[in-house]
Amino acid sequence: MSRMEGGCACGKVRFSAEVASPDAYLCHCRMCQRSSGNVSLALLGIEQAKVEWKQAPDWYDSSPIARRPFCSSCGTSLGFQFREGSAHMDLTVAAFDDADYFKPTHHFGAESMHEAWLDTRELPQTRSEEYQPLQERWTRAGARPPA
Repeated sequence: MSRMEGGCACGKVRFSAEVASPDAYLCHCRMCQRSSGNVSLALLGIEQAKVEWKQAPDWYDSSPIARRPFCSSCGTSLGFQFREGSAHMDLTVAAFDDADYFKPTHHFGAESMHEAWLDTRELPQTRSEEYQPLQERWTRAGARPPA
């Protein structure tokens, strides 16, 4: 069991979670696609009792059966939770400070999967630090890119 920290992009919402395993999954269901604005959402299933909100998130009732934690300041999607009857919830993998710890083990909502986005290893790759226009914007802003 590992105690792991995480939160939103702006830092307003923070959580701590007792994580039993690095096993996570990709959800491709239309609700996750729409709530995240992405083709899939990387999630970690966890017992609600193992999650401690240091600064509470806002909640969006995304359907008659579910709600989703998020930050109303920066818009970060933080997970998924059935409205009632479940001791479990899901947290977004990328919201964890150490997202590299997690590994995908399966797909869910496969009926809405966008196959073309699954294996993109053959596409050209550009590292952020190598893209000069981006680095110049950070410099002009007097700031540094997030780590």
